[in-house]
Amino acid sequence: MLDGWLDQGVKTSDVAVIEPSGDIGRAGVAVAKDIDGLPAGFTPDVVVLAVKPQMMDGALPPYARFKDALFLSIAAGKTLAYFEKTLGDVAIVRAMPNTPAAVRRGMTVVVPNAKASAAQRQAAEALLTSVGDVAWVEDEGLMDAVTAVSGSGPAYVFLLAEVMTQAGVAAGLPEDLAARLARATVSGSGELLNRSAESAAQLRQNVTSPNGTTFAALQVLMAEDAMAPLMTKAVAAATLRSRELAS
Repeated sequence: MLDGWLDQGVKTSDVAVIEPSGDIGRAGVAVAKDIDGLPAGFTPDVVVLAVKPQMMDGALPPYARFKDALFLSIAAGKTLAYFEKTLGDVAIVRAMPNTPAAVRRGMTVVVPNAKASAAQRQAAEALLTSVGDVAWVEDEGLMDAVTAVSGSGPAYVFLLAEVMTQAGVAAGLPEDLAARLARATVSGSGELLNRSAESAAQLRQNVTSPNGTTFAALQVLMAEDAMAPLMTKAVAAATLRSRELAS
């Protein structure tokens, strides 16, 4: 995400990163091992909380000093109320991005608290759109399902490529060729879906000839106990875990 912000014109001199290891591999950006190591007089307009939820209790309290900043959290499961309890009456935007942000193709869903001004919301959107698409919701209760669908979703897609490779090998293909076919097919199909105005269902139908090879495969994948109910069950499990992380 930092690479995306800098590539979009944010000055390195306007950024400071707290990283306990002391290294982020990006020249020109001030890096401190803790908040007390920030440059003298550094007063942030936006504090991005890129901390694993299990570590947030220990990491968050020192930042309560930045009362005028917008706090932008990308920690799964941590609610607006959680941050307000520790930080007080400050502006907060809770965000759930996903890993394709690394290639500027991320999907981020965000929800603000009542304190976040229009200008602060615009600042959050500017930061997040530099690495992909952004959708705003007003109902924070949707964020657990968002986490399950798009936050965790890239892993589901990678698993698809993984099992397609395994299936290709089982069908007699050399492993390197099976992996190449699966990778290109998954990534290419994703780009087709991205560029097309047609729905995923319509694109699926477009490639499915009656009684053809794709039809035969889909009879297995679309069976009553196959992909659709498994995905529903998986998303439900991830949604539940997101709610547990909030407690």
